[in-house]
Amino acid sequence: MSNVDNKTDVILIGAGVMSATLGSILKELVPEWDIKVFEKLGSAGEESSNEWNNAGTGHAALCELNYTSERPDGSIDISKAIKINEQFQLSRQFWSYLVKHNLIRNPQDFIMPIPHMSLVQGEKNVAFLKKRFEALSINPLFQGMEFSDDVDKLEEWIPLIMDGRTSSEPIAATKINSGTDVNFGALTRMLFEHLKSNDVEINYKHSVKNIKRTNDGLWQVKVHNLNTGVIEYHTAKFLFIGGGGGSLPLLQKTGIPESKHIGGFPVSGLFLVCNNPEVVEQHHAKVYGKAKVGAPPMSVPHLDTRYIDNKKSLLFGPFAGFSPKFLKTGSNLDLIGSVKPNNVITMLAAGVKEMALTKYLIQQVMLSNEKRMEELREFIPNAKSEDWDIVVAGQRVQVIKDTDAGRGTLQFGTEVVSASDGSVAALLGASPGASTAVHVMLEVLQKCFPQHMKEWEPKIKEMIPSYGLLLAENPELFQQIYNETAQTLGLSGKELVYH
Repeated sequence: MSNVDNKTDVILIGAGVMSATLGSILKELVPEWDIKVFEKLGSAGEESSNEWNNAGTGHAALCELNYTSERPDGSIDISKAIKINEQFQLSRQFWSYLVKHNLIRNPQDFIMPIPHMSLVQGEKNVAFLKKRFEALSINPLFQGMEFSDDVDKLEEWIPLIMDGRTSSEPIAATKINSGTDVNFGALTRMLFEHLKSNDVEINYKHSVKNIKRTNDGLWQVKVHNLNTGVIEYHTAKFLFIGGGGGSLPLLQKTGIPESKHIGGFPVSGLFLVCNNPEVVEQHHAKVYGKAKVGAPPMSVPHLDTRYIDNKKSLLFGPFAGFSPKFLKTGSNLDLIGSVKPNNVITMLAAGVKEMALTKYLIQQVMLSNEKRMEELREFIPNAKSEDWDIVVAGQRVQVIKDTDAGRGTLQFGTEVVSASDGSVAALLGASPGASTAVHVMLEVLQKCFPQHMKEWEPKIKEMIPSYGLLLAENPELFQQIYNETAQTLGLSGKELVYH
């Protein structure tokens, strides 16, 4: 039996950090709106947002070298790094607001302070890192960053990495103590608990099978209740598709013009996780290296201190893999099923252009455990195979679309696709993803609810004091916000004082 008259204001598809963030923002702005969530798995934050399925880095461009590129004249372009840092500050402010108003509690369960470091070897790379440090450290957002190519200093910063290192090659690192480790799975679960207590209807084990527009302009979703086997129909004025890798096929079902000529390429990830507590205790930082020549940006190797279930862990990776699934719990037919008449040329063009990526993925898939250990030993020379286990991380679907750069261009960021009338929006793409969830959801609001933004602005500014401003251009405001959020989120260490 089908129920055909379930009307609501907002439907969120997917119970990940993106839907959780959008739902939480909307509940503050318009508490009277009815919101329904549909998630095909049994609980919140089980796919991309899960703590074992992502790197857990509070991405603020403090250590990720792929956000700072070298210009032809040798100078360093830091514009992308500034942009990503600004976006992460929005998330910090919103989380701080939620904690301050007791909407979520115990911030130490989802965010911890951890130094962020970049580490390079070789004369050319050391010169690049020094120039990067000089360009970033004069910007208020990166205040407190240190650079060292002194072996004694590096042994103090990263003893596990320096122990047993015999290479005479130049080595250097930057370190900044304002970095964070974020457990996005724990955060997602907290946000959904908050939404549930605010009368948001959350339906787990509900798989969305189809989406179509009704004659009166609403969006109707056909949902399979996996608990009962019943097919349900629900309609809403606004639909958000936040299903991680599963968003693209659902976006295609809407039929909106903006969903055409977009494809997706799935990449899976593996991490090595340390099972020896003595080794874990010897390292306290997130240390990002440089991607190898020809490797894609998402392959940057990093050795991460993580806090999962309030326990300190140590992970190294990612190693890329290939699976045709768009989600870990997806189907082997996902990739083939996403190829449509309107995007087949785009997909084929990407295949021709991205031969280097294909070659890289084949090499990664063929890696033996010992080969992975060899890569780890570039970071930890004395690493022992018996101390490390393999963990399969989440699936990421990289967006492929036609751009000014040509047909079938692979995108490595996070992208919002919305209908021209603002009635539906979908989130596609990968890193920096969850770290910038608040910025991304503000973009959704601006695209989909432009008529409300003026009346919502005072409340948005209460939740996110820097809304509409660039903190890099307002150092005193940044200092104030940084110190306040650090205190609220339990990140307080050395207070930031702008000089």
